[in-house]
Amino acid sequence: MKKEISAGLLETLLIKLEKLASSMEKASIAEFIQLYKEPRRMLYLSFVSGIVRGFGLAIGFTVVGALFLYVLGLVASWNLPVVGEFIAEITRIVQNELAGRPL
Repeated sequence: MKKEISAGLLETLLIKLEKLASSMEKASIAEFIQLYKEPRRMLYLSFVSGIVRGFGLAIGFTVVGALFLYVLGLVASWNLPVVGEFIAEITRIVQNELAGRPL
């Protein structure tokens, strides 16, 4: 009981197969599979990307911290009673910690 495949169905399947091959090529599936076949390269790339993320995090935290301290300095210069006392207390704590540690 073999059924004959119509020419239209075969043509539609061929078009869909070409689209699938094209989209796989665009998604770099072959390179992804090759990466899994080479575990050393995958470990190397993961290590390098981790280092780069770490540097990015450090630089980003430094920039955000510097902006926070700058804004805090501006607010302190306005001589607001509550904020000024808070900043003075933080300054006293930092100075006491620095005085207690040997250089």
